[in-house]
Order: sequence, then structure tokens, then C-alpha cells
Amino acid sequence: MPEETRNHDPIIPCAYDFLSCACSLSTHIYTYVQLCDITRYAIVEELARLGAAVYTCSRNDSELNECLNNWKAKGFQVAGSVCDVSARAEREKLMQTVSSVFSSKLNILVNNAGTNITKATTEYTAEEFAIIMNTNFESAYHLCQLAHPKLKASGAGSIVFVSSISGVISSPAGSIYSATKGAMNQLAKNLACEWAKDNIRCNSVAPYYISTPLSEPHLKNEKLYEAIISRTPMGRVGEPKEVSSLVAFLCMPAASYITGQTISVDGGFTVNGLFFDWTAN
Repeated sequence: MPEETRNHDPIIPCAYDFLSCACSLSTHIYTYVQLCDITRYAIVEELARLGAAVYTCSRNDSELNECLNNWKAKGFQVAGSVCDVSARAEREKLMQTVSSVFSSKLNILVNNAGTNITKATTEYTAEEFAIIMNTNFESAYHLCQLAHPKLKASGAGSIVFVSSISGVISSPAGSIYSATKGAMNQLAKNLACEWAKDNIRCNSVAPYYISTPLSEPHLKNEKLYEAIISRTPMGRVGEPKEVSSLVAFLCMPAASYITGQTISVDGGFTVNGLFFDWTAN
């Protein structure tokens, strides 16, 4: 599923100064974020560009190394390792590494691993159920548990789930995927309440169709593309930067009073209602 130029008014220097401060992440901000596709790549790069030291992971060793080399060439502080977050033992090993790299403190946790198998509910096997549930929801839940003491130790922690509008609305297929995303959105609310005392915020970002290699086959289907656009008030699909910029914002001091929210990045799709052109003849 589904990155932002900020135009500051030079006539109001105080506003510019505030935004420059509130919308930046200094190098003491330590972040863990999973790497998997172009949107997740954009999230890592956005956080690193804003000054965060980032630790990421991927199941693909060659992909990970290529990304790490690209970020090193840009001067970003990004490290990473190979990990399959659907496996409990690998998650535990990963967070031990993250704890060591960041001296047992973590400011930001971005949970954005995901997979999907689309079919009718009655056709899913137990194995397929486990794959989707373990990758999408159990991994995020467990990583939050593992990261909690490190986020608490930082004094100002932020968790962001990259969910989907599939967890907000209904669809005629892919019930397990939708269920995991809905559970993720609810988890964000619960943790926001439970961990507020530890100064940990938790929010969820729910993208719609985003222009990535993974969505390209769907978007090249003319009939499906027209259906998507016709139901989207903004009349287009999203870009990876439009997701990563929101994720980064939710991790910033500027978002320090925002917690427990699920924010859709969908061009207005989820608020469409009966949308049509009233001016058409």
C-alpha cells in the first residue's frame, strides 16, 4: 500500500525558527525501522535526513547492503542486519543488537513489516493464516514489548505502526490482512493509554495505494486503476514520500501531544462517501 517540501514564509522568522527546531531530529535520536520496500526505504531515509541514527533490517541481504551503501554515501547514520521479523527468536536477537548499538536507549520504533495473501476467507490454510498474522501483527506486538524498556529509558519514546486503510474500511477479500491491520490500529490506541505514563507515544499511519514496484501490477490494470481513481477525491495514488513524511512528523517534538491516533494517507478515499462531480451535466 500506500514523501514533502515545506515552504516557510520568510516574513515570519519566528515561525521558521520554531518549525526548524520542532521538525528536526538531532543525532541523539535512535531509531529502529524495518526495511522491505520503497516506502519503507523512504521512511528510513526521511528519518536519517532529519538527523536520526537509524537501525534497520531486511530479509534480503543483498538489498540491505545496497541500501546501507547508498545511505553511507549520503552521509546518513544508518546501520542494519538481516532479520526475518516473523520469527520470534530473530526478533529477540535483533532487539539485543539494537540495544547494544544504541546503549539500551531507543527514541523511535517504526513497525512496518507486512505481507499479504489475497483470497476468499474460506480458502485460507492454517499456514497462510500464521504467515500473515506472524509477519503483520505478532512481530509488531512483540517488538513493542521488547522495545518498551529502551523507549522508556530514552525519556521520550515514539512508536509508529505502518498500517493500512484495510484496517479502517472493509473489503471483499483479504480478511486476514485487514484483521491484522485493524488489530494494529487498536494496539496503537491501547499502548498510547497504557504507556503514556512512561512518556511513550504511539500512533498508526494507514496508507492507501502508493506508487511503488509492489503496487505497480495493480496500477497497470486499467480497470482497477480507474476504479481506484474514481473513488479517490484527489484523483491520484500516493507517493512514498507522502507516507514517510507523516511517519517522521509523528516522531518529532512537534507531535509531542499526538498519541493513540490512526491517520489515513489516502487522498480522501476513506472519507469519500458518495463522491461524484456535482457540476457534471
